[in-house]
Amino acid sequence: MPSLTVVVCAYTLDRWDDLRTAIGSLRAQRRPVAETVLVVDHCRELYERASAAFPGVRVLTNGERKGLSGARNTGVSAARCEVVAFLDDDAAADPDWSARLLARYADRAVVGVGGLVRPWWVTRRPVWFPREFDWVVGCSYRGLPARPAPVRNFIGANMSFRRSELVGAGGFRTDLGRVGTRPLGCEETELCLRIAARRPDAVLLHEPAAAVRHRVPAARATWAYFVARCYAEGLSKAHVARLGSTRAALSSERAYLRSTVPRAFVRALRPGRPGGLRTASALVGGVGVTVAGYVVGRVRRPAPVPGGDRSTAAAPAAVPVAGRAGGARGGLS
Repeated sequence: MPSLTVVVCAYTLDRWDDLRTAIGSLRAQRRPVAETVLVVDHCRELYERASAAFPGVRVLTNGERKGLSGARNTGVSAARCEVVAFLDDDAAADPDWSARLLARYADRAVVGVGGLVRPWWVTRRPVWFPREFDWVVGCSYRGLPARPAPVRNFIGANMSFRRSELVGAGGFRTDLGRVGTRPLGCEETELCLRIAARRPDAVLLHEPAAAVRHRVPAARATWAYFVARCYAEGLSKAHVARLGSTRAALSSERAYLRSTVPRAFVRALRPGRPGGLRTASALVGGVGVTVAGYVVGRVRRPAPVPGGDRSTAAAPAAVPVAGRAGGARGGLS
């Protein structure tokens, strides 16, 4: 198996306990992680505390523009191993996570492997919250492949790539992605699209057995967050479509709207289903708000971001669609 660097990005002391859990899960891997890199995004106090608390972890400061994309690029630049994996600071990897990811790289056609992200609700899951919309809270959702399959892009909380492919593609765009609590995203989608365009024969593989749990705080279990995140996803997807091929940028979303959402709507309205009407309303509302965000994003051109374009060339993350090698490709970020 190739060697593995895991990059964890953090920006606030408010998630210190989550960060400790994330680092602890990497130390508990049955196949030891060769290198753990913690990138602190412009928070001096967090950097100092983490440097003292995590012996054996390389703690770095974000050397690029503030935000998750810049922090990830800093981690990639520092990585010494053949494969670079990314774990969110509020996620915890299963004990066999590293082994499951790395095993798939035995196939040289595979340039990236992503895994399952299970929601870990701090409060009880809202009865109205559709599992098809778990991408809203950064988790895997109903409609993803249940078995290993090629996909269009990965969910950022649990993904990995051959380092050479990341470097060759130019890394993550820093004019996309989350900065602090701003809920914009799709930088993973845009990067995966760029890798696929650069290497049409490359395979981005979804491996459900490589699983992590992702903490969902009470603030994200509200209708207000649901609506805000759907709208932000639409805006982000519009930006990705503007940067490249609209057809490629929306391929998974078309399959999601044609198949996954209609089935979910019918399921929600079955007699005797608790909260079924509210779930159906959330499905319709979520789609409508996301589409509205996309339309606004296409009409309103974003202001240029200095240093934001690193390239030369997320809505849901991996809905199966027709793909190469008889598999499926897809993805909502």
